[in-house]
Amino acid sequence: MCGIAGILNLNRGPVSPPSLRAMTLAISHRGPDGQGHWIEGNIGLGHRRLSIIDLSEAGKQPMQTIDGRYVLSYNGEIYNYRELQAQLRAKGYQFQSRTDTEVLLYALAEWGMGALDKLNGMFAFALWDREEKRLTLVRDRYGIKPLYYADTGDSFLFASENKAFLSHPSFTAEMDGEGLLEYFTFQNFFTNRTLLKRVRMLPPGCYATLSASENGNSAPKIVRYWDYHFEEPTQARSDEDYLEELDNLLQQAINRQLVSDVDVGAYLSGGMDSGTVTAVAARSLDYMRTFTCGFDLSSASGIELNFDERAAAERMSYAFKTEHYEMVLKAGDMERCLPKLAWHLEEPRVGQSYPNYYVAQLASKFNKVVLAGTGGDELFGGYPWRYYRAVVNDDFEHYIDKYYVFWQRLIPNRDLRKVFSPIWDDVSHVWTRDIFRDIFATHADQLTRPEDYVNHSLYLEAKTFLHGLLVVEDKLSMAHSLETRVPFLDNDLVDFAMKLPARLKLGKLDEVVALDENEPGVKTARYFQKAKDGKLLLRKAMERHVPKEVVDREKQGFSAPDASWFKGESIDYVRKVIDSNSAQIWNYMDQKTVREMVNQHLEGKQNRRLLIWSLLNVEHFCESYL
Repeated sequence: MCGIAGILNLNRGPVSPPSLRAMTLAISHRGPDGQGHWIEGNIGLGHRRLSIIDLSEAGKQPMQTIDGRYVLSYNGEIYNYRELQAQLRAKGYQFQSRTDTEVLLYALAEWGMGALDKLNGMFAFALWDREEKRLTLVRDRYGIKPLYYADTGDSFLFASENKAFLSHPSFTAEMDGEGLLEYFTFQNFFTNRTLLKRVRMLPPGCYATLSASENGNSAPKIVRYWDYHFEEPTQARSDEDYLEELDNLLQQAINRQLVSDVDVGAYLSGGMDSGTVTAVAARSLDYMRTFTCGFDLSSASGIELNFDERAAAERMSYAFKTEHYEMVLKAGDMERCLPKLAWHLEEPRVGQSYPNYYVAQLASKFNKVVLAGTGGDELFGGYPWRYYRAVVNDDFEHYIDKYYVFWQRLIPNRDLRKVFSPIWDDVSHVWTRDIFRDIFATHADQLTRPEDYVNHSLYLEAKTFLHGLLVVEDKLSMAHSLETRVPFLDNDLVDFAMKLPARLKLGKLDEVVALDENEPGVKTARYFQKAKDGKLLLRKAMERHVPKEVVDREKQGFSAPDASWFKGESIDYVRKVIDSNSAQIWNYMDQKTVREMVNQHLEGKQNRRLLIWSLLNVEHFCESYL
């Protein structure tokens, strides 16, 4: 696990060694164990190393093939690298290290971009072909590892984090108004935009090529090599067959991701996903550390009184015999970490993520690697109340209209013009419904069954919500030089989940079909199904690994009681930002309109905790980057 950065000068001028070193220094937290730089004419590759596999100097990067043709700067882990190494040895390749980096390098030399279909892991890397004068940037299937690029006119820059671009003399940081509008609609980015003009994120499952030859083009050519495809199976199998295969694949995925030359720990909440990951891993490891973040609930109210899961985590730690550590967050902890968090997170994404920052900080004091349960919900239907929102429709466009309204997490369409009045002339052409619909650009729009709509909803969430979670997890763990692995995003397990019948994920499809939204007397509760629905087959598989009371618990996300804190202990902090006429967000948003929205929360009239969090985060982003 590492950080990468690089420069390709489009004006054919030589790369400046100090500029490349400054870019890699900006992301040194991603790799405190070493650094490396390779420069040849107008191309330069940089690397910061976090040593996980083969801790020796043989794993130093950038790494070059023995014939000198290819140079690689790589961030990630290839969990099946030993199998690939055996295939390459059979073809005559010899290896000088025990690293997955060298295996990846020669896999690319042997199979080209066809090697990507063989990789099971998480990665983002840059490959330079010295013979063809071609740069290739690649990101893993699911987007576990981030990779950004920027065209400054004279130079094409790329890096694991866009803060590296601030160190290059030709880059000027400016707010991307279109990206800001997109974020405050979805609390996420559905396109490859960021909050910085001219900075884009390479989409998951894609590679980009850029030629530096005389006939080259300054715009990278982006190719999609993989995508999610949730669909109903063509041939039915027994539920027992599905259950046995799921359990086998789940155990295989977790054990596959234990490969490491340093200790592997795990996040352990009170939920079944992280609990199952911990349970299976603990059986394979001599000892294991686990980490939990809890919350002081003395001033919480309502549903937030259930947000602290430490007791459940402690029971599982006892059952699995782990060495367990936990911390408790209070209202003021958000205020203390936000400047640093915004710097590391860069463009904010889904949810309130500062608890992730703190639990990663805790884990990093003891481990370099942790396992997380991310992905179980998105693959196996963990949010039934979302899918049922848009499962009864007249046609595909009706489905888009209904689901688009649901996913306006911060500011609804009707308020966008007022909120963004200072920059409206520059962003009025942006239609966020089109952004939403474009997620399905390559998918069928002839949907007839509830299962079809459920599978489309799962596709949307994997592409957007899950991707946002993964970016947040990477940034906030690597802020503390900590590698997070996500066993649910194992290729074989994902392939299985995408072909699993919807009825084995959700239990109310027949009932939903019979409902008419306009029928008098139909209660909203019938559409927002009880949280014990969802992940039906996964729950059965997990009963073999975690206590039944954990499997039967209602879904609980990893969230602090901020709805209470924002109008309680943190109210002065919130007002300090919102009421400040000098806050930078008012360059782009209307202060009076936003203040009215925030006051609705502070007065207890409406829960706008996500909006408040986003405003605070973006303000700190402006202070750090602009």
